[in-house]
Amino acid sequence: MENEDDSRATTYTTLASGPDFRHELEVRRSRFITVLRRSPDEETARSLVADLRREFHDARHHCSAFVIGPDRMIQRSSDDGEPSGTAGIPILEALLKRESTPGVTDLSDVSVVVVRYFGGILLGAGGLVRAYSESVSAAMDLAPLVERRRLRLCAINVLHEEAGRLENELRSSGYVMAGTGYGPRHTTLQVALAADEEAISEARSRLASLTAGSAELEPLGTQWVDVPR
Repeated sequence: MENEDDSRATTYTTLASGPDFRHELEVRRSRFITVLRRSPDEETARSLVADLRREFHDARHHCSAFVIGPDRMIQRSSDDGEPSGTAGIPILEALLKRESTPGVTDLSDVSVVVVRYFGGILLGAGGLVRAYSESVSAAMDLAPLVERRRLRLCAINVLHEEAGRLENELRSSGYVMAGTGYGPRHTTLQVALAADEEAISEARSRLASLTAGSAELEPLGTQWVDVPR
C-alpha cells in the first residue's frame, strides 16, 4: 500500500487501467497513429516507444511525450527526426493543456507515441505542429479517463452472508469500494474515504446504522485510488 508522499496534489486525471488506447488521423495522406498508455513511471512510458518501434518498424517517425506524477513534475518529449519543436513539444502541450473539467488541467501518468507514415506531401513546420497536436487531442477526446484521488482506506470485517448486502448499501450511499478479501469466517470490505476526520466520523456513523453496530471501521492508511468519472 502506498503511504502519504511529498506531493501536494490530492487528485488528478489519468487514463483508465487497461490496454493501450489507439486512434488514427490522416492529414494530407500522412497517417498519424496515436497510442496512449497509462504510465506511472518513466520505465513504463519509455517501453511504449520501444514496443511501437518494433510494431511499426517501417514508419519514419515515432514521436513521443509523457507526463508523470500527481504534481506532473516529470515531463519529457521527443521529435524523433521531425524538425525541432514540430512534434514532441506539441504532443506534450496537448497533454498538459488538456482540461479534465473546465479550467482544470491535471492530466498525468500518461505517455503518448504518435507514429507517422509520410504520405508524400510536405506539411511544413506549422502543418506538423497542428497535425501532431490534433492527433493527440482527438485521441484524448475518446480515451477512457478516471479521476485518481489520494484517499484513506478503511477495512470492514463482516460475516460472509452479510457482505453483499452491506457492499451494495455502501455503494448506494456514494462510498468508493476499493477491494474485497475473504477469510475463514469473514469478508473484509475496503472503502476509500476522504483523508480527514470528518469523513471517517460520518462513515462510522453510517456503518453503525447499516449493521446495527456490529461492524467497525479500521483505518489502514492512505492510497491513490481510481474513481470513475
